[in-house]
Amino acid sequence: MNIYVGNLSLKVTENELRREFIVYGEVISVTVMNDEYIGSGQPRGYGFVEMASKSESQAAIMNLDGKTIRDRVIKVVEALPLSDNRDTGSFSDRKASRFSAKVRQRRY
Repeated sequence: MNIYVGNLSLKVTENELRREFIVYGEVISVTVMNDEYIGSGQPRGYGFVEMASKSESQAAIMNLDGKTIRDRVIKVVEALPLSDNRDTGSFSDRKASRFSAKVRQRRY
């Protein structure tokens, strides 16, 4: 299960984030997003953690959402899945899909 972690301090490392999540189960991958695509490499203040089990992921979400790491209260939620469906959503969603084949959409 993929987990979104927001409001991260710009100084948080992938290893720090991994240590917070590994308490709740097997961590497959950790990615702290940055501006590599524009060349600056500056942290973006959010990241993704992929965990092996849905139950472990839910335990991590419940326990880490609202926790303070490096003087920042983090937001932890299930990440939205990528979707290839370009024909749904508002006009701005359709406009954005011109540039990206995949659009994040919440499943209900």
